[in-house]
Amino acid sequence: MNIFTNLLSQPAQPKPEKRQRRGIEIKSAREIEIMRQSAKIVATVLKEISEIVQPGMTTADLDAYAEKRIREMDATPSFKGYHGFPASICSSINNEVVHGIPSPKKVIRAGDVLKVDTGAFYQGFHGDSCITIAVGSVTSEAARLIKIAEESLYKGIEQVKAGVHLKEIAGAIEDHVKANGFTVVEQFTGHGVGRNLHEEPAVFNYRTRDIPNVKLRSGMTLAIEPILNAGSKNTRILADRWTAVTVDNALSAQFEHTVLVTDSGYEILTDRTHL
Repeated sequence: MNIFTNLLSQPAQPKPEKRQRRGIEIKSAREIEIMRQSAKIVATVLKEISEIVQPGMTTADLDAYAEKRIREMDATPSFKGYHGFPASICSSINNEVVHGIPSPKKVIRAGDVLKVDTGAFYQGFHGDSCITIAVGSVTSEAARLIKIAEESLYKGIEQVKAGVHLKEIAGAIEDHVKANGFTVVEQFTGHGVGRNLHEEPAVFNYRTRDIPNVKLRSGMTLAIEPILNAGSKNTRILADRWTAVTVDNALSAQFEHTVLVTDSGYEILTDRTHL
């Protein structure tokens, strides 16, 4: 789940819990094992949604399915109630960039570019991931945008290793996006994830001097999540105070994984390929 970086210092759970710890947390072996489970729950739900979604369903249908499945796996939805967000998934269609609110009035249609973002809170730790789904047959532009968005995520992940700096992740993402003629949304970032849905550090998808260039350490867990637009990189927030859309009505795509930093590289905790 993307969110404005000024929320990184705020508590992530809607119900009472310990005050969020400041700074970057290094997870223990026990904590990492729990995160593997919370992340697997998220990956399972997203894979299932990608398999069942079809034209005529509503985004509220997907939200109900996600919440049911998360709870069946003994977890709670990370997003529901988070800073007032009313649902268990973010569902953003076409020019909607992030934080789309599911609704029974929002019908999914053939040709849509559908972003589904969700999180699960399991035994004290969050998993967080997002996919973009081509609903039925989409335009060639839409298909290419989705392809490059997913590739850009993996370009960033491939840089992850203890000793690497965050700017190397950002640069790899930015270079791939720009080389393919798309833009990186700058208003939202990735983030640390663990006991809280949003932790330090902010994980930018483009080169910037606005944040410390943190050196990665083994045991850090990051939500890396580039967002690409087919047109302008700029967004605006709708009257619901959540949904961000492109300013020029262009398509947008996003992919996200929760990733563990290791001495030798990385582990994608929300990997869906081996479920």
